Amino acid sequence: MRTKQELRKALLEARLSISHLEKKKYQDLLLIQFQQLSIPFLYSIHSYIPIPERNEPDPEPLIRWLQFRNPGMKVAVPKVIENHDLNHIEINEETRWTSNSWGISEPEAGNLINPKYIDLIFIPLLGFDLQGNRIGYGKGFYDRFLVECRKDALKIGLSYLPPITESFAVDPWDIPLDFCLTPDRIYAFT
Repeated sequence: MRTKQELRKALLEARLSISHLEKKKYQDLLLIQFQQLSIPFLYSIHSYIPIPERNEPDPEPLIRWLQFRNPGMKVAVPKVIENHDLNHIEINEETRWTSNSWGISEPEAGNLINPKYIDLIFIPLLGFDLQGNRIGYGKGFYDRFLVECRKDALKIGLSYLPPITESFAVDPWDIPLDFCLTPDRIYAFT
């Protein structure tokens, strides 16, 4: 059994090997998969900002589709604060952006959204298994954030890669996904 660190390295290498053309195709397929989900009306969502250097799936097309389906829906993104915690800042077309110490885009300012009011969360990941456990980047930002959210908030991962079939250690604080979308299918864990 490989360690999480070894899996992270292998998964990142696999994702970085995806070409620009493949990525464009995969993005379209992720949106098609997402449109198949039966999602209730949403008032507020949270989304990660993809890191281009890590070839992460981009949730923006899914967010635009949700905004069309849920007029007035608020969209929050993370802003790193002290102790590796996250604030959840509402964004709009007037949001001004800056880069944090990791080179990730963040809003300079904006209204805070309480995690208890978030209905759906797009969660960044490197990989996931068939039980909905995810392998993140290892900093614990989203593990701490998800504890603050309602239990019924939808937790959705996006992956260009299929699920991990080998076992990996799951920590007691890990909160599984409800769904993970790949270009090929929807994985449901609820």
